[in-house]
Amino acid sequence: MSGRVLVGVKRVIDYAVKIRVKPDKSGVVTDGVKHSMNPFCEIAVEEAVKLKEKKLIKEVVAVSCGPQQAQETIRTALAMGADRGIHVEVSGKDYDNLGPLHVSKIMAALAKKEEAQLVILGKQAIDDDCNQTGQMTAALLDWPQGTFASEVTLEGGKVKVVREIDGGLETVKINMPAVVTADLRLNTPRYATLPNIMKAKKKKIANVKPSELGVDLTSRLEVLRVDEPPQRQAGIKVETVDDLVGKLRETGSI
Repeated sequence: MSGRVLVGVKRVIDYAVKIRVKPDKSGVVTDGVKHSMNPFCEIAVEEAVKLKEKKLIKEVVAVSCGPQQAQETIRTALAMGADRGIHVEVSGKDYDNLGPLHVSKIMAALAKKEEAQLVILGKQAIDDDCNQTGQMTAALLDWPQGTFASEVTLEGGKVKVVREIDGGLETVKINMPAVVTADLRLNTPRYATLPNIMKAKKKKIANVKPSELGVDLTSRLEVLRVDEPPQRQAGIKVETVDDLVGKLRETGSI
């Protein structure tokens, strides 16, 4: 197959970092905080690279929207095996207000421009947990979608996707071009080796502005305030069932 795969890679606060809310409640602290690639995006990159290794597609293009630091995330994808990158430059207030609809419009525009046969995205990002970009990208392109994928198989001009749903697993077969979103059990992402990290430095990253793609970044949402979740109260131990029932009555639980 001679198709091209577009993979979204989002720069997020590292999963191991304790999130802190800004004193003015306008958002979370990002300055001086370790960032990394969204774990679900890592899975998406791994799946695209595996398809290329099987010679089912010819090229993997990693896309990230954000400030200059987003290029580090793209370099990680290139070190994992992507062929080239596209950095969609978004900074300042536009970056703070960037939402799934904006990213979906950008991905849809790039999919058309790059003549992609497949768009693979993480099912969600661990910072906003929106789980919307893949679905809206498919809608904007009017392409079939296979979301929450735990297995992806290319069969001719179709994609067979095993989806994780509440009741178990669902298998769908959709026509290409298509949009697929990666779930946790799709694969285990590889670690980038030192030789591949060095090779990634020589791979090309194109810089694009949203306006060049015809995308307006005006936000339709306003964040009023961000609060930390309330702290859990310490539990207590009871000796008997009667004590348990008594405590539950005291708290008005029963």
